[in-house]
Amino acid sequence: MQYPLVLEILTPDKHIYKGNVAQATLPGAKAPFIIMNNHAPIISVLQKGKLCWTDEKGDDCIEISGGFVEVEKNVITACIELL
Repeated sequence: MQYPLVLEILTPDKHIYKGNVAQATLPGAKAPFIIMNNHAPIISVLQKGKLCWTDEKGDDCIEISGGFVEVEKNVITACIELL
């Protein structure tokens, strides 16, 4: 499996995760959505839910209470609040 995306997860206090991923699923304001390779640039509000990703170790998720995400040039930057 390829891991063409870079995912960076930040809180106001610290870095939670940074690494190469195959895809990420985020809890959008209206519905969950998936970011895959070569996704169009977006900025979106995140709501309470699970932020999940697939990397070389497998699938992983964290529970968030909200935040926002920016996607550009295969880089996903999620600024979140933890539950």
